[in-house]
Amino acid sequence: MIKKLWCCLLAATTLSTYAQAQEKGKWEPLFNGKDISNWFVKIHHHPTGDNYGNTFRVKDSMIQVRYDQYGDFNDQFGHLYFKQPYSYYHLQLEYRFVGEWYKSAPSYTILNSGVMFHSQDPRTMPMEQDWPISIEMQFLAGLGDGKPRPTGNMCSPGTHIVYQGKLDTRHCINSTSKTYEGEQWVKAELIVLGDSLITHIINGDTVLQYSKPQIGGPVVNRYDPAQKTDGKLLSSGFIALQSEGQPIDFRNIRIMNLEGIVNRKK
Repeated sequence: MIKKLWCCLLAATTLSTYAQAQEKGKWEPLFNGKDISNWFVKIHHHPTGDNYGNTFRVKDSMIQVRYDQYGDFNDQFGHLYFKQPYSYYHLQLEYRFVGEWYKSAPSYTILNSGVMFHSQDPRTMPMEQDWPISIEMQFLAGLGDGKPRPTGNMCSPGTHIVYQGKLDTRHCINSTSKTYEGEQWVKAELIVLGDSLITHIINGDTVLQYSKPQIGGPVVNRYDPAQKTDGKLLSSGFIALQSEGQPIDFRNIRIMNLEGIVNRKK
């Protein structure tokens, strides 16, 4: 009963917030459709700003992630960060997986990507740090084997969240989305309320909600210890598109800044 009540309260809060946003907020593009001049690149083994192998590129009003200029993948996980951090916002984008997975990448990266948020500033990451301290809305596609593989999941490099009223230290938590097969466009949305409620939406359906994102836990290596204060709530951070071995396209990336619109009371 307590679990059911908690979920109902989360849903009610989200609906209220979204109603306020529609009345007072406005959508702004994060991607201009022409270039990535408003974005920072950080790729493992490379300094911030080095777009190794032209990993992130623009074509036909899309941000594309490609590996045709790579040799061995060598765990060169990458992220493309928008230039400024956000705290309270509604993010929308569309993604589609394309082409073949890069075969020297880890096998778990097949048809796997995501968008990181509440991320540390990429300029605070040492060259050999593999993942940013952040929360991830993970994107997956079906493997063609008939088994469910939901998208819009939560993963947590160097972080934890509160899920269903309790601190949850699992690295990834599956959403309730259906499985999307093949090279189709999927619409993903995030409603982020600082260090409070976070909602994942896939193709119009709410598929996951949780709260209190905070620093803590593993799955991030060779970071600057000054950046990892375990237990610290994450109320803001950078938004980043992920590269981890699977070609993917992103388009129609826009944001509604809710700062000053929603009630910040927890």
